[in-house]
Amino acid sequence: MKKKIGVIGSGIVGITLAKGFAKHGYPVTIATNHPEKTAAIKEKTGGNIPVAGFEETVNGCDVVVLAVKGSAAEQVIKSLAPLLNGKTVIDTTNPIADKPPVNGVLPYFTDLSCSLLEKLQELVPAARIVKAFSCVGNAYMVNPVLSPAPTMFICGDDEGAKEVLKSILGDFGWEYEDLGKKEAARAIEPLAMLWCIPGMTGKGWSHALKLVR
Repeated sequence: MKKKIGVIGSGIVGITLAKGFAKHGYPVTIATNHPEKTAAIKEKTGGNIPVAGFEETVNGCDVVVLAVKGSAAEQVIKSLAPLLNGKTVIDTTNPIADKPPVNGVLPYFTDLSCSLLEKLQELVPAARIVKAFSCVGNAYMVNPVLSPAPTMFICGDDEGAKEVLKSILGDFGWEYEDLGKKEAARAIEPLAMLWCIPGMTGKGWSHALKLVR
């Protein structure tokens, strides 16, 4: 039986992933704490995906997908902390600062000594947080049509949560590279900078990253 998915965030990443889960037969709900956005969210998803508040969504799911702005991620996790204990949380966020890019390079509010994932895990030690979907644009998050197939870089401390994630990535048509524990997010999160540079400098967005051996 497919895991029940709760997507926290109703921006383009949240909508894209929610539609991907629905496409592959996962029961999925999109969460928003702004009821006035419900009609617009339903329109973007074809009206087939339920929309609920954050707490209701988390309570009713097995896997939480965190798809909010990186600058809001810590606040959202804090607000939901007691409900996330024991749950698999797929962290898609990047610590992008609210500043313009410099020569195509996005500014981050973290440094290489600590990732955003690590900050989130510290806030909710009993959550099973894993990193994924952070190093590619939304257009290629579900069944990317690229050749050769790109690599999704993942990490996290909980092996069971990573097995859940790997099953999802298989459904979504991804090869993956498990880079180990949560500290690996210090390297994974900056890959979004690398992915964005061609697009930011006018060379297009039709690409993804691949590990070659």
